[in-house]
Amino acid sequence: MDSQAEVATADDDKPEIGLGDLLAPVRGSLILACALQAIGSLAGVIPFIAVAELGRELLDDADSDRLWTIVIVAAVALVVRIGFFFAAAGVTHFADNDFQLAIRRRIAAHLGSLPLGWFDDHDAGDVNKLMADDVAAMHPIVGHTFIDITNTAVTAIASMVYLFVIDWRMALITLIPFVAGLGLYGLMMSGYTERMETYNQSLADVNSASIEFVQGIAVVKTFGQSGRAHDRYRTSTSGFISSFWEWVKGLLRVASLSDLVLSPLATLTTISAAGIFFVDRGTLSIGDLLVFLSIGLAMTAPVLTLGFAANDMQIAGAAAGRIAAVLATPPLPQAADPIVPATNELRLDGVSFGYGEDAPVVLHDVDLSFEPGTLTAVVGPSGSGKTTLGRLLCRFWDPTAGSITLGGVDLRDIESAEMYRRVGFVFQDVQLIRASVADNIRLARPDATMDQVRAAARAAQIHDRIEELPGGYEAVVGEGATLSGGERQRLSIARAIIADTPILVLDEATAFADPESEAAVQDALSTLVAGRTLIVIAHRLSTITGADRIVVLDAGRVVESGTHQELVDAGGLYSNQWAADSRVRTEVG
Repeated sequence: MDSQAEVATADDDKPEIGLGDLLAPVRGSLILACALQAIGSLAGVIPFIAVAELGRELLDDADSDRLWTIVIVAAVALVVRIGFFFAAAGVTHFADNDFQLAIRRRIAAHLGSLPLGWFDDHDAGDVNKLMADDVAAMHPIVGHTFIDITNTAVTAIASMVYLFVIDWRMALITLIPFVAGLGLYGLMMSGYTERMETYNQSLADVNSASIEFVQGIAVVKTFGQSGRAHDRYRTSTSGFISSFWEWVKGLLRVASLSDLVLSPLATLTTISAAGIFFVDRGTLSIGDLLVFLSIGLAMTAPVLTLGFAANDMQIAGAAAGRIAAVLATPPLPQAADPIVPATNELRLDGVSFGYGEDAPVVLHDVDLSFEPGTLTAVVGPSGSGKTTLGRLLCRFWDPTAGSITLGGVDLRDIESAEMYRRVGFVFQDVQLIRASVADNIRLARPDATMDQVRAAARAAQIHDRIEELPGGYEAVVGEGATLSGGERQRLSIARAIIADTPILVLDEATAFADPESEAAVQDALSTLVAGRTLIVIAHRLSTITGADRIVVLDAGRVVESGTHQELVDAGGLYSNQWAADSRVRTEVG
């Protein structure tokens, strides 16, 4: 059937999200801060001018009243500079707080709209880096960079205007260190992004080799391969050192030269040499030379901050790119006019699916129906597409062809909340949130009472273990609550029990259970599946012999379907797998 769901925007039509778009919520604050900084920077030039004017006046035997006037103006300007500097910094830092809150909320809201399948390729570490590290990496650009650039620009322009009024020749000479320093910084930053990517890749290789060596040390020593493991680590570290040195070696010469050119000594030397030349010829007064010696330092000093600003811009730009890539990921399409299904019959009609436009197709033209109240097992060799099928039923992704319907309504035409009230799942990779055990259980029903939470935990055979935790049901997962694989599975089953969905998809829920808790998990599942439509993605054939129907997948296609005995008698793929499993069980037994 045709879906009413809104189609996600094609990749070519996706709007580009740049650094400017991310900074849009605080643009007004940044403009205000730059205006305040500009005033403060103008005031900051005045003390330098005052020092120069004092020198000129003293050489001309000025009266004390004029000298005191200059001193008072300089003092007032200094106070104004400090006041406006702190005002600008205060505005940017408050803006940064608002920005980080807004961008984290925006990311969180967008993550909540993405297909569940997106999280299969991006683990908690990726999300944490995005929400914490990448957002924090943008602090310098919001809190400091724009006002630093404003300070440099305004100071340089104001100083040069004043110097050109005094003597245009000396003004041009004073520009030499300034322009040379800017040019050297530009040369130093050219190709920075590419070099930084190489550095990050080398560092990632070292981290990977370190983790691989530490985690596998017992295995490699057991098989006498510690030398090979050491070689892998040494190769990675040598590669990192080489790439880092190549990068730094090229920067050292330019950085040293730029620091030398912009140093106070170089500036004073350049101005003094030119000034003495003009003074000797009588075309420049000593008082005017003092002006250039004083103001010249005011020009070159702020340029040193541009190097830090450029570095911050590069880091923030890279972080913004990663954030933008996630924000540009199309959300799960939602129906414009949601339909509520009348029944809970689940069907697949001509379903095909691939994980991307250029990726191979995982499922091919699958037709299946799941009658209410029945148990259907989906089996097949590794890579046959059974787990992908289970996730499609829970709308982790949408089919690339065909449709999946619930009660005759395409899943894309059903509101997500309504669909997940009808379709639940318990997968191998249990996902628990950093919250209390009780909140983890009541995730699908936040209004559930503690009595209901405890009842679900008892049915899932996990209540006694929870009571043993420090804090019991209030223990926080990942902090006070440490649970084994089987215990985490039973906690997820308690969550599914309290959700009480009429359709349940299980992906070998006992796969990660320890032997002691496997029986408890099986008992919990017996309670969970009563009266529901159950779809089991099975990896062990011995667990699904009593299924109403067994569907066999191979290379993404349905190749067999029937009861256990029918499939054994048919002598096909299932029969061969059953015979192989039986031999293994016999040998192990």
